[in-house]
Amino acid sequence: MGRLKGIPTIISPELLHVLACMGHGDEIVFADANFPTSHICRQGPREVRADGHEIPQLLAAVLQLMPLDRHVPYRAVVMAVVEEDVKKGFPTTMPVWKKYCEEIKKAGDEPLLHEEERFQFYERAKKAYAVVHTGETSLYGNIILKMGVIP
Repeated sequence: MGRLKGIPTIISPELLHVLACMGHGDEIVFADANFPTSHICRQGPREVRADGHEIPQLLAAVLQLMPLDRHVPYRAVVMAVVEEDVKKGFPTTMPVWKKYCEEIKKAGDEPLLHEEERFQFYERAKKAYAVVHTGETSLYGNIILKMGVIP
């Protein structure tokens, strides 16, 4: 991060700027490699590229800087596994979600996740402040965080 101290190197200047511009209640999506980021961002959110990075490592870095909203009953939103995939044998709770919960807990928050139906998740993403497109290859690896306040 150039001449700034304490900024994790995985956070690009563009992502740092997005985080600095977000306000209480704004949401940011960390999208997996399969997410239609460019399409969703044509609807309004800012597109940030973080190709090659996995979401758990980005969360570890971002949560050092970003407080989560404690005025909502959950800390993050994930895309629920669709029924068709469950019938094919997919787990209803994806392994990568456990990693997300671990990073949220390390940051000092309760690791409460809310599962949202696929198309509701897309609609919510269209209203987000930004969508960070990552290289995450885990299926159902998308997660939305809501900006809180610094007490």
